[in-house]
Amino acid sequence: MKKPFDPASARPATRLVHGGTLRSEFGETSEALFLTQGHVYATAEEAEARFKGTEPGFIYARFSNPTVSMFEERMALLEGAEAAKATATGMAAVNAVLFGQLSAGDHVVAAKALFGSNRFIIETLLPRFGVTSTLVDGADLAQWQAAVKPNTKVFFLESPTNPTLEVYDIAAICTIGKKTGIRTVVDNVFATPLLQSPLQLGADCVIYSTTKHVDGQGRCMGGVILASKQFIADYIYQYLRQTGPAMSPFNAWVMLKGLETLHVRVERQTANAAKVADALAELPGVNRVIYPGRPDHPQYELAKRQMRGGSTLVAFEVEGGKQGAFRVANALQIIRISNNLGDAKSLITHPPTTTHDRFTPAERAEMGISDGLLRLSVGLEDPEDLIEDLGQAVRSLVWPKEAKLVRL
Repeated sequence: MKKPFDPASARPATRLVHGGTLRSEFGETSEALFLTQGHVYATAEEAEARFKGTEPGFIYARFSNPTVSMFEERMALLEGAEAAKATATGMAAVNAVLFGQLSAGDHVVAAKALFGSNRFIIETLLPRFGVTSTLVDGADLAQWQAAVKPNTKVFFLESPTNPTLEVYDIAAICTIGKKTGIRTVVDNVFATPLLQSPLQLGADCVIYSTTKHVDGQGRCMGGVILASKQFIADYIYQYLRQTGPAMSPFNAWVMLKGLETLHVRVERQTANAAKVADALAELPGVNRVIYPGRPDHPQYELAKRQMRGGSTLVAFEVEGGKQGAFRVANALQIIRISNNLGDAKSLITHPPTTTHDRFTPAERAEMGISDGLLRLSVGLEDPEDLIEDLGQAVRSLVWPKEAKLVRL
């Protein structure tokens, strides 16, 4: 009898196609979509055993579902994690990781440069429940060390950061945390599992908004938490089971199909982003280009050691502050204005008025977010078309009275 194929023995691209597949008795090629809220049991004793956890099996879609489980297993294989739990959104994953670990009297240390909603949870929600926090310059290891208190339980960071693409030394930060039993959580959405592996660098937990690159085509929302089996059992499973931010089976199925092409998409988008970043750096009217794959990035050497590519995101600052940024965004024909990222279509947003609009000008300046900053998520279009589109848009800063532009 032929030995079954074990996806864990394969390389990432193969895991993305075959990992976690659970076939029914019908032997379907595509993953099955199990649209069911609950499950039936042969006997009352079987139901009791499943609820006690002494017998494996599915119980209720809020706890687990066959399609969602396939997605979780595939993500765990890709990340190199022992376990994964999917959530309804990326922010549901962040919320569960923090609230699942923390209690009144605990303390969190986090990098200042965070997505707006991440900072909202840390700065606004957690204090309502007696959890304090200290925000540090994520690139300054001395600040991480100095911020540690006897009641510090969690380090939290993004790398690269949203939207300024700072890169932090994950291994060094984890080392600081492990000295006193602090657990490190890394939001790895900008790098994707293909370009960076925080667990291998010492992180205890990795989270993603799978709405971004995993779906990658603007369809569904989702999130995922990846860690050891013990971490999931101790801090995540019961929190998710009792509070209910479950990923829907349909969204999990869409994510599974997205994973099949993730390797191809991220590789192409990263190559496109590198070309676009270099072209932007040559344009008059562009004051600064931020891309981890460029030698002029402040953490370029660290990015080379820690990442396997420069990311699909580029940040750049144009002349004229907000007015200049709006002029450029409005002049684009191919690239669309949207706050999403990681999509097959190239998307641009103005962080000061969208993702980070709730912060004061001083807070944004502290995070490196100027009024002229634009965040560009590079898609699958021909890079030369994107470069031409950006060129004509940036020229609007110099020749604002040029011919009218028509959106496609």
